[in-house]
Amino acid sequence: MTLVLKLGGSVVTEKDSPETVDDATLAAAADAVAATTDDIVVVHGGGSFGHHHAAEYGVSTTSGTHDAEGVRAIHGAMRQLNDAVVDALAARGVPAVPVHPFSAGVRDGEGELTLPTDQVVTLLEEGFVPVLHGDVVAHEGRGATVLSGDELVVELAPAVDADRVGVCSTVPGVLDEEGEVIPRIAAFEDVAAALGGSDVTDVSGGMAAKVRALLELESRAHVFGPDSLEAFLAGEPAGTTIEGGHAGMNE
Repeated sequence: MTLVLKLGGSVVTEKDSPETVDDATLAAAADAVAATTDDIVVVHGGGSFGHHHAAEYGVSTTSGTHDAEGVRAIHGAMRQLNDAVVDALAARGVPAVPVHPFSAGVRDGEGELTLPTDQVVTLLEEGFVPVLHGDVVAHEGRGATVLSGDELVVELAPAVDADRVGVCSTVPGVLDEEGEVIPRIAAFEDVAAALGGSDVTDVSGGMAAKVRALLELESRAHVFGPDSLEAFLAGEPAGTTIEGGHAGMNE
């Protein structure tokens, strides 16, 4: 079985302390990944590393910068966090290797992303665990813009023919208006009221954007909190199941 796992930036970092890793949570996540025998691709978000630099330079997935210092600051911070994630996995015997999207990704003038994935597919086939991260990418007409971890998940899942996709966030799943976990989602309209409506603008990787993106996948996806990471990796239901291309099928 092949898995794509995204570790949210707010899960692996102290989001209120710039460039600070949450050592305990990262260690627990690395322990869980080390225990699985499935093929796995890991993606992590920016948390307190990339986001405050992106905010400082006014960069998002749609707003770019031509300031080389800003690009270096965002990318450099994300490489630093990526090193910490790779090191935590490697310390537990996981054959983790870094893959930096800035070196390959590009958006055209319409904002459409092109991200070659052959490297990731080959690394996976050769027994490695590729570890990618949110980053900046070249963007025609806008200099460089942010590439979010959620976008990476959407690109990678079909490329590696993922059986399951997991998004580990700081909440236990997608929540309804009462703050309760929604067990299953098959269409965005079913949860639009809880997530702010189908016309909500979300370029920062918020829950509405996550759900919309995951619904496009053929792979069954799960959104869950750190306490459910072991369950997800064990093949068990975790948090909210997002059906996407599997709508109507049983777990």
